[in-house]
Amino acid sequence: MVKFLSIKAKALLVTLIVLVVGSGTLFAQKATVTGKLLDEDNKGIPFAAVAAVGFTGGTTTDSLGNYSLTILANTKLKVSFSHLNYDTQLFELELAEGEVKTLNRILKFKENLITEAVVNDDANRNNTMTRVDPRIAIEIPSAGGGIEAVIKTFAGVSSNNELSSQYNVRGGNYDENLVYVNDIEIYRPFLVRSGQQEGLSFINPDLVGSLSFSAGGFEAKYGDKMSSVLDVKYKRPRKFAGSVAGSLLGGSVHLEGSSKDYRFSYLGGFRYRSNQYILGSLDTDGAYRPQFMDAQGLLNFDINEEWSVSALVNYAQNKYQFIPENRETDFGTISDALRFTVYFDGQEVNTFETMLGALTVEYRPDPTLKFKLIASAFRSNETETFDVQGQYFLGQLENNFGSDNLGEVAFNRGIGTFLDHARNYLTANVFSLRHIGKWFDGYRILDWGIKYQYEDITDKLSEWNMIDSSGFSLPLNPNELQVFNVLKTTIKLQSHRGSGFIQNTWMFSDTSKHRLTAGVRFHYWNVNQQFFATPRANYSFNPRWKKADMLFRASGGMYYQPPFYRELRDLNGELNTNVRAQQSYHAVIGMDYNFKAWKRPFKLVAEVYYKYLNDLVTYEIDNVRIRYYAKNNSRGYATGIDLKLNGEFVKGIESWASMSVMTVQEDILDDFYYDYYNSDGEKIVYGITENATPTDSIKQTPGFIPRPTDQRVNFSLYFQDYVPKLPSLKMHLNLVFGSGMPFGPPDNTRYRDTLRIPPYRRVDIGFSYMLLGEKKKFVGPKNPLKYLESVWLSFEVFNLLGTNNTLSYLWISDITNRQYAVPNYLTARRINAKIVVKF
Repeated sequence: MVKFLSIKAKALLVTLIVLVVGSGTLFAQKATVTGKLLDEDNKGIPFAAVAAVGFTGGTTTDSLGNYSLTILANTKLKVSFSHLNYDTQLFELELAEGEVKTLNRILKFKENLITEAVVNDDANRNNTMTRVDPRIAIEIPSAGGGIEAVIKTFAGVSSNNELSSQYNVRGGNYDENLVYVNDIEIYRPFLVRSGQQEGLSFINPDLVGSLSFSAGGFEAKYGDKMSSVLDVKYKRPRKFAGSVAGSLLGGSVHLEGSSKDYRFSYLGGFRYRSNQYILGSLDTDGAYRPQFMDAQGLLNFDINEEWSVSALVNYAQNKYQFIPENRETDFGTISDALRFTVYFDGQEVNTFETMLGALTVEYRPDPTLKFKLIASAFRSNETETFDVQGQYFLGQLENNFGSDNLGEVAFNRGIGTFLDHARNYLTANVFSLRHIGKWFDGYRILDWGIKYQYEDITDKLSEWNMIDSSGFSLPLNPNELQVFNVLKTTIKLQSHRGSGFIQNTWMFSDTSKHRLTAGVRFHYWNVNQQFFATPRANYSFNPRWKKADMLFRASGGMYYQPPFYRELRDLNGELNTNVRAQQSYHAVIGMDYNFKAWKRPFKLVAEVYYKYLNDLVTYEIDNVRIRYYAKNNSRGYATGIDLKLNGEFVKGIESWASMSVMTVQEDILDDFYYDYYNSDGEKIVYGITENATPTDSIKQTPGFIPRPTDQRVNFSLYFQDYVPKLPSLKMHLNLVFGSGMPFGPPDNTRYRDTLRIPPYRRVDIGFSYMLLGEKKKFVGPKNPLKYLESVWLSFEVFNLLGTNNTLSYLWISDITNRQYAVPNYLTARRINAKIVVKF
């Protein structure tokens, strides 16, 4: 073991030496652009981005608006000056070697009458990250809302539950997605079973300044997950502003501002949401009492031009109480139509309370070097309690079109009772200390980081269920009443883990532009005592064709995901601390093509990928609850193609369409079943074969089967439009189609989960009208409305087509132990009204 680790250590040392030494091996001539960015009041603009378009790196202005940017000499290029609150400017120049040019610019404050289209995202064009306009999250019509509603419309991303903020990426599950806010990793709740319990996601759209998303092949500087990364940065305000919003689903308020010298800034938001109105459209009637709220705050202080400190705090409480009354669901076919009717007693009460605090200290000795130290603490208190009894009737519907009772229950196929009980309590504490650094000079970047994390989790489980059909407990036993799926245990887990990375970016320029980013991550966890080092690389090539603006990319590497608590707990509530990191080897080839149609900008992005998966932990999904088998007993692969076309389909605003075709398969190494044969050598099919007495059997292995997230086809469309002579009246359309996901009977035999849920189809539409805008032509100097920036009124229709989308199935049995899969439908059509006031 020591010898093996020493070999890995030597390989890691060689990689680090190559990365560090290689960072200085570029033979490029340099020039410098310096200056100051000012607003229309001749005040400096801090933290604006300055970069050479199409080249790696860049810089930001200091607290006074000063900047210094190193660029390639003897090369004609464009320098971009951008800030979230100001219009972007481009300046074309060509400098000689060693030349220093002073370039001062005045940026104009943005007017947000029509969302500015961001089509040609040159800053992220060379890597797999896609920039997302956070303002769209406020406009997009969605029952769930938030940043995640926008992410779900991207290529490679799928979701079949509008009530949840979770999403699958290229065949991965919810736990395989990384989310960062200001370089702090965000965790999802542990005990949530359904989307209606989930509540608010961590990310507050009102506070977001920028965000980027990658569906795979991301750089080594991002953490150890197998599928995707969402990188969110909150705003750094420079003036007082705020917003108040309200709708039938809740409301929010946020405030932001800064001191006169911009050295201190604050940002805060409060949200309240209740899905009671939406949940009222579900098949199960009852008293839904969801209450979700959170408060967040971010403080920034520049001690001087070199030192700054910031603090991020969050408190969230998501409480879900439900007293079910009855349920009626029709399902089946025309020839075999059934009605499932349930009368309930009892209630369900769940509480998810999370707290996060983080302190960041940043040191910038010069514009090319940056150090960060981040200390964070996360705590989650989760309670799941329910006692729900259901008395059900499974009726056969009359299907004779000549009958007066057509569509009514003709007779009962089954009558029974089920009882579900749970008293589950979980407390999780995560403390981390992280250092990250960056060195850059305009066309090369060296990133590094190291992190220590301590985890303390206590989980008390007590749950079971009972099924009774026509007065008989299933399976039939006259001597005792049996309960099933019994979990009764207390688990305590304390652990330490360390991780880090180093990566370097090289930029080469001749008649073409080449960019190479290579790095390595390392990770160690004391529970399973596993150490690994995983290299990753990204290469881009711009041929600089005169008639076509195209760029080609290739990325890949090793993406290991070490287990967290969820992967260690098996279906029986027992902990397996020998679970190793799941392995994913990415290979991604892509291109993007910038072009013009109707004299407006468009971008086509295409990516083909293959992921080899090894040491997988098998799991099942019920609603949003992932249940792991807690053993590395599977291998598999995921492959597919993602396409996205975005641009100004309507002049001045961005829309896009995304399509993904994929498959994800796994081979569970220890699963098998038997085929039975009778004395005549015939394979027995019970209920069909006449001679069903087995005399021989043959062991079979299922081989590759679809993973629970195998959604073969996914199409999304987000389209915006406005009335040409009345641009303040806009339309937003959100359309999603996803083919069926695999499912099977609840017997913990994964190879039987090869049935398919019907396709997910949903259309949400919204109309917004700006009652008051920037210019305020009809507002007098003494009118208090002059202090408002804008007032928007929105009208939304969720599930416009009224589609009955199936999320999962409830399995019930009759006295013969025959099972029926009763569909759990998602939300029906609902209308929402919303008002947003900005000041």
